[in-house]
Amino acid sequence: MGGIDALALVLRTSRGLAAKADIAAIARGLGLSGAGPIPVGDDCAAIPDGDGFLLFAIEGFMNAFVAADPWFAGWCGVMVNLSDIAAMGGRAVAVVDAVWADGAAGAAEILAGMRAAAERFGVPIVGGHTNIRTDRAQLSVAVLGRAKALLTSFDARPGDRLIAAIDLRGRYRPPFANWEAATDAPAARLRGDLEILPRLAEAGLSKAAKDISQAGLVGTAAMLAEASGVGIRIDVTKIPRPDDVPLERWLLSFPSFGYLLAVAPDAADATLDRFTARGIAAAQIGRIDAGHRVEITDGDQVATIWDFANQPLIGCGQEAALCASPS
Repeated sequence: MGGIDALALVLRTSRGLAAKADIAAIARGLGLSGAGPIPVGDDCAAIPDGDGFLLFAIEGFMNAFVAADPWFAGWCGVMVNLSDIAAMGGRAVAVVDAVWADGAAGAAEILAGMRAAAERFGVPIVGGHTNIRTDRAQLSVAVLGRAKALLTSFDARPGDRLIAAIDLRGRYRPPFANWEAATDAPAARLRGDLEILPRLAEAGLSKAAKDISQAGLVGTAAMLAEASGVGIRIDVTKIPRPDDVPLERWLLSFPSFGYLLAVAPDAADATLDRFTARGIAAAQIGRIDAGHRVEITDGDQVATIWDFANQPLIGCGQEAALCASPS
C-alpha cells in the first residue's frame, strides 16, 4: 500500500483522531444529550440569550505538554479557547483558569504565558482555581463569549464548498506538532484575524465552521461531517501549507490559527477574500455531499478516512442520542 491509501491509514489511525473517538464514552457517562435548541457537541456550548447566544468552552492540557513547555501551555490556554469562541461566530468576554503546581515557582511560567496571551488578545482573566501544593503542573482554562449569529458544526449542507483558512506565518514549536504563528504577532493582527469569523457569520456568508484541532485538518473535517450528517471529499493538493512541510506532517499538525468553513458556492469567493485580505492562506479544498464518507483525493486517487455508515467517530451526528464537546 502506498500513496493516498498510506496517507489515509496514517490519518485514520492517528493519536489525535483516536482521542476524539474517546468522547462518546465520556458523554454516555455524563448522560449528555444532543437534544435542545443548540445540540451538544460543538466547539462551544451555545445558550440562547436575548438577541444572541452565550458561548462556553473549556480546554484541558496534556501533562506532558505543560511539563515540557509551561509558558506556551499557558499561552495556549487562552489562545485555543478564543479560537473555539471565534469558530462559533462569537467574541470572547473573559477567561478563567484552574492551575495546579508544585509550589508557586512551578506555576510561574504557566501564569506568565496566560497573562501574555490575555494582554495580546485583549481578553481579561477574571478568576479561577489555584492549587500549588500538588506533585505536578496541570492546567485547564475556560472561556465565556457571546455571538450574534452562530457558526456551528451542524449546518454544513450538501453542495457547500469546504474552505480551509490557516495562518502559515509561523513555525513548528518542538517537541509537539504545534504550528505556532501567534506569539510574535502584533496584538492588532491577532485580534483582527479572530474578528473575521463573527463577521462572516453576521454577514451570512457561512453557517458552519470548526477550528482545526489536535485531530488535524482531516480529522476536524470528519467531526464536522458527522455532526452535520454529510460526506466530505478533500483534495489534499489544494490544502494551504508551508512549502517546506511534508503533507503527512502538515495534516497531523495543530495550527494556532486554522479553520474549516462550509459555504455555499456563491459565497466562496467573498469568504476567501476576508482571509486573504489579512494575509491568511485560504482555499477551497473540497466539497460537501449527501453521503456518509470522509475521503481524501490526489488526482484520480481516492481513499476513505471514515465511513459513518459503518462506525461513528464521536457519536455526535444529527441522529445521535449522546454526544460531548470535541473541541
